[in-house]
Amino acid sequence: MPGFEVFGAEEKKEVQDVLDNGVLMRYGFDGNRNGHHKALELEKALAKQMQVAHAQAVSSGTAALSVALAAAGVGYGDEVIMPTFTFVASFESILAIGAIPVLCDIDDTLTLSPEAVKKAITPKTKVVMPVHMCGSMADLASLRAICKEHNLILLEDACQAIGGTYEGKPLGSYGDLGCFSFDYVKTVTCGEGGAVITNNASYASNADKYQDHGHDHVGNDRGAESHPFLGYNYRISELNAAVGIAQLRKLDKTIATQKQHYNILRAAIAEIPEVSFRAVPQNGVESYAFLNFFMPNEELARKASGALKANGVDACFYWYDNNWHYYRKWQHLLEAKSLAKFSPEIVAAVKQNNKQYPMSDQWMSRTISCLIKLSWTPEEVNQRAQLMVDAIRNVL
Repeated sequence: MPGFEVFGAEEKKEVQDVLDNGVLMRYGFDGNRNGHHKALELEKALAKQMQVAHAQAVSSGTAALSVALAAAGVGYGDEVIMPTFTFVASFESILAIGAIPVLCDIDDTLTLSPEAVKKAITPKTKVVMPVHMCGSMADLASLRAICKEHNLILLEDACQAIGGTYEGKPLGSYGDLGCFSFDYVKTVTCGEGGAVITNNASYASNADKYQDHGHDHVGNDRGAESHPFLGYNYRISELNAAVGIAQLRKLDKTIATQKQHYNILRAAIAEIPEVSFRAVPQNGVESYAFLNFFMPNEELARKASGALKANGVDACFYWYDNNWHYYRKWQHLLEAKSLAKFSPEIVAAVKQNNKQYPMSDQWMSRTISCLIKLSWTPEEVNQRAQLMVDAIRNVL
């Protein structure tokens, strides 16, 4: 999965272009940059790859989520429905704009359950935000129908699933907005970076301004630009964008490699009748970034996780006990703790998430996710498959 595994001459060339012209900031200094606009080039390439009208590069996936929400007019008191299984950035980005994260159960897709979403909607709900964790998606058609019925925004957090598709559309392009992370361990990496994509011209214009202190980017004189509204500094640098340009060109090959390795591992584990696999919605195609499977119960999942490590199988995750990715360890969210002070209303609303999510628990307690690496040789993939099968069978 990590794009850094395929770093090479292409990334070095793009970065050297930036160093040679000496302009590391994406805006201004046009007389010095000799026609190099790496962030703009990355945005154009990403929009084409994702088959959308607009792409806005930003400094991180977390920034992308905050920018997307703000661009769509989400703010104080609005509720954003998000899954119990994600990365902490999902609720951080919601709280950063003054909105309220509302945790919602997942199903066997390991992301938002449409039935649970229906029950979570209130008059304050503004956004449904499925998170395509570990390379695959929710039942997006059902979620879009729910959003249409209730006049809600569908925001895809595709930070872990670039390269996957749904109904023939790239993940991130199916909803009203989509977000990507290009941090160091993502399939496409800029070192640090992210992006928002959309077909909505108003959202795109808002995102362009909001990520750069509200600058309207009219003309070539930044000092003379207007500021139609407040924004923040979520800009990507030219150096980071340069890495992303080369990485994005490799995406199709990267996905093909991930799929090849994934299929070998899955075929081997599929021979074990007690093991089942994460559900991929009809008309959905994974990015093959992770192989996700279910053990029969929590006890066996814990034992299998330990056995895989003991057998030398690295990068297999038991998310149920993970501090960053599953709600049970998010005490800072569940108790509304931060350095900044939240309003009493926000604190009370956020603390409503501090409850049990049994449907999520029954899936996550049985789940093991194994990262798919790009750098494996055919021999290493086959060896890994055998080690995984041996470990699981020994536990069973």
